[in-house]
Amino acid sequence: MPRDQVHVHGHVPLPPEQVWQVAGDFCAAWHPAIREIVVERDTRGALIRAIRVHGEDTLYREQLTYRSDSDRVLGYTHLEGIAGCEAYDARFSVAPAEGGGSSVLWTAAIRAPAVRLGQIAEGTRAVFEAGIATLAVLRVAPAPAVQPLPHPMGSTSMMVDDLPRLALSVTPETGSRMLCLFLHGIGGARGNWLPQLGQAGRLMRAAALDLRGYGDSTLGPRQSTVDDYCADILRLRSVLGADRLVLVGLSYGSWIATSFAMRHPELLAGLVLSGGCTGMSEAGPEEREAFRLSREVPLNAGQVPADFAPAVVKVLAGPEADEATRQALHASMAAIPAATYRDALVCFTNPLERFDFSKLTMPVLLMTGEHDRLAPPAEIRGIAGRIWDQAPHPSVQFEVIAGAGHVCNVECPESYSRILTGFLEALPR
Repeated sequence: MPRDQVHVHGHVPLPPEQVWQVAGDFCAAWHPAIREIVVERDTRGALIRAIRVHGEDTLYREQLTYRSDSDRVLGYTHLEGIAGCEAYDARFSVAPAEGGGSSVLWTAAIRAPAVRLGQIAEGTRAVFEAGIATLAVLRVAPAPAVQPLPHPMGSTSMMVDDLPRLALSVTPETGSRMLCLFLHGIGGARGNWLPQLGQAGRLMRAAALDLRGYGDSTLGPRQSTVDDYCADILRLRSVLGADRLVLVGLSYGSWIATSFAMRHPELLAGLVLSGGCTGMSEAGPEEREAFRLSREVPLNAGQVPADFAPAVVKVLAGPEADEATRQALHASMAAIPAATYRDALVCFTNPLERFDFSKLTMPVLLMTGEHDRLAPPAEIRGIAGRIWDQAPHPSVQFEVIAGAGHVCNVECPESYSRILTGFLEALPR
């Protein structure tokens, strides 16, 4: 099938944040061609706009496939309305322009029969040019003040006593059969998630788990594997009476969450990956071994995590982290038993597969800290792009938590919670 690409670039005098305030709203009728726009959601909660334009009766439907408020980028795909169009994927981005104002780039990749391809491309170019011209003369009202988050839901501790014993903090039942489950990092614990747990608990039942050997959970009788963690998630799903899950992971927890998604995509209503995703799944044997050995050196010398926690905090914390945050990160690391830390290292450096992002059928949110040394924004942005490219029906969001280091949910809990709750609110419950 013949293909074509349309690229329209323009300059807008307004600063990027003001341009994005208007054009970043996927369902706002700011384009001069739009006569009417109706907002829909598909069965996964992905955003769809149904548009009628001036002078036509045709209904055009487009689905948002990618969004990043941090980067000021959105992507969308055509669902219906353009006669003869086989595929149509567009991308809109806003960036600071040299000398002031904004640089706006609007592109589309089109596939259609040769007899229609040129007409569709020509019409697309006209639509994009008209939109950018409109942005260039807009007057934008000040952005509304950010409202404080509602009071969080309280939680209680719970033990699942079958071996290995699992400890978790759980919010009350809401009547929904959906469970939001939080999975901490290799140096963390369930307490790292308490601010987010309380916010998620307003929308659905939520639980934060102490992974095997952490906090009040026990290690299993043998070396843990990622399949063991997936079995624990299935066990909690059964105990808490959930039909579908939203997994929210940080670093090691993100790797576990993605591993679960590879095995049970049909059970996931959403996937939230923070401070990483692929873990060691794309590293070669030598890199994995070097990673494990370097972190086992102090253990082999007789130290416990409390001994090297200060050095770990220096790597994890961003430059803007306050003393209370550093103390919280230190406390999480210092509480880990040496056997648990070694068990997690061995598990993490023995992945069972390379991830196949074409299996991700659920909406995915990726977040990382602006100053994350272990999962820097460029790396996670690249993974978000790969999921956007490879997922069969992508609904991907990528955000950078300003000012945060690796444990972005602990360093900037309100910023993290605000993005997370926006994602959760869009999911069908």
